[in-house]
Amino acid sequence: MSATIKIASWNINSVRARAELVERLLTEEQPDILCLQETKAINEVFPAELFHKHGYVHQQLNGQKMHHGVAIVSRMELDEPGSHDWQDNGEARHIGVRLRCGIRLENVYVPAGGDIPDRGVNPKFGQKLDFIERMTRWSEKLREPTLVVGDFNVAPLECDV
Repeated sequence: MSATIKIASWNINSVRARAELVERLLTEEQPDILCLQETKAINEVFPAELFHKHGYVHQQLNGQKMHHGVAIVSRMELDEPGSHDWQDNGEARHIGVRLRCGIRLENVYVPAGGDIPDRGVNPKFGQKLDFIERMTRWSEKLREPTLVVGDFNVAPLECDV
């Protein structure tokens, strides 16, 4: 096993619609692990073979039709998969695994929350804050090296970037 691990994270916004770009990334960058957010595919239609042919035979999926969905695809073995529903509404926004090197890898897609940063005026912003609060409470209990990657939706407007 290599002393380094190359991990890429990408809000793909539909893994099936961007197959050519996925293959380009895998060929040119060759990450050991690729974490995807907003796959927009239930597990049964996730393009597993696309990844298999590039050596990404280890896959953990938490798919959802049309919206959300997260995936971890890897050339390395993945252990102890798990997911959390920090909104308690069935949305597929998290998948996590343990890597053989002892690191926990967590892939998350935080709700966007809309353009108005006011819980009283914008319920979606309140949902985002609640999600982050639950995720933060969960993270406080972690007792092992953990890498959290994903789309955190911290720049909702162009002027925020």
